[in-house]
Amino acid sequence: MAQMTMIQAITDAMRTELKNDENVLVFGEDVGQNGGVFRATEGLQKEFGEDRVFDTPLAESGIGGMSIGLALTGFRPVPEIQFFGFVYETMDAISGQMARYRYRSGGTRQMPITIRSPFGGGVHTPELHADSLEGLMAQQPGLRVVIPSNPYDAKGLLISSIRNNDPVVFLEHMKLYRSFRDEVPEEEYTVELDKAAVKREGSDITLIAYGAMVHSALKAAEELEKDGVSAEVIDLRTISPVDYETILESVKKTNRAVMIQEAQKQAGIAANVVSEIQERAILHLEAPVLRVTAPDTVYAFTQAEEVWLPNHNTIVEKVNEVMNF
Repeated sequence: MAQMTMIQAITDAMRTELKNDENVLVFGEDVGQNGGVFRATEGLQKEFGEDRVFDTPLAESGIGGMSIGLALTGFRPVPEIQFFGFVYETMDAISGQMARYRYRSGGTRQMPITIRSPFGGGVHTPELHADSLEGLMAQQPGLRVVIPSNPYDAKGLLISSIRNNDPVVFLEHMKLYRSFRDEVPEEEYTVELDKAAVKREGSDITLIAYGAMVHSALKAAEELEKDGVSAEVIDLRTISPVDYETILESVKKTNRAVMIQEAQKQAGIAANVVSEIQERAILHLEAPVLRVTAPDTVYAFTQAEEVWLPNHNTIVEKVNEVMNF
């Protein structure tokens, strides 16, 4: 195995699928010779040519529309939205067209499109770059939304997404791109979509998270262990559809839960997950299911970013609130 950062694992996944399937196309703003703003596509145009890895104009709406046309003619597009805060420019293509096409066509047409995009805070980006808008996608039936938390999952989930015949929104937290390395097989492999992972076993409370918040949850679990609280940590990996079977199995064991997301309280998927747990497992709960989120304001400017974002300390405080209910 090789030691890879998450950005290297993502590049490797695209390289794998470009080799495996001549219908895979990678395109977006500056993804060609420049290799993308984070170098996620570095070297791919040189290896596979300008017909398969190419730059587009600075027009997200055009990227979305072209993806639909390519998918309808037999290609597997892997477009990049340079930052997910720019997704509003192509919402009609994603939610109004891609998400509905299989239903609209009576199952005769597929939309094998994987939209890659960076998101997330903690790296002091300008306004509109760090917003957590995954909830907009998760609340649209017909879309699959995938968010890896580590290099191994990133490669396997991206390969699975590109091979899937439904539209996938594949979101990559910027803070995780180069923050650590992981053992990643150099050969091809897949990680199952729609399946959560138990990252840490525990008996007293279940912590549910995705993306960068998985690492905050794991750090919180280490702190809680010092005080005699055993926390189980679940990484959702796919946030639409959510793997409720894994969540409920854990909650029925621990009898308590906290849902964690970086997005604002009114955004993301936390409210829906909490509602589902309390609908399906109310008789197993010893306390209300609480949420750790950002405040319900627009994303803070960089000077206030660290105060605004939830972290492991916020999680520990919320767990203590649940344990002392």
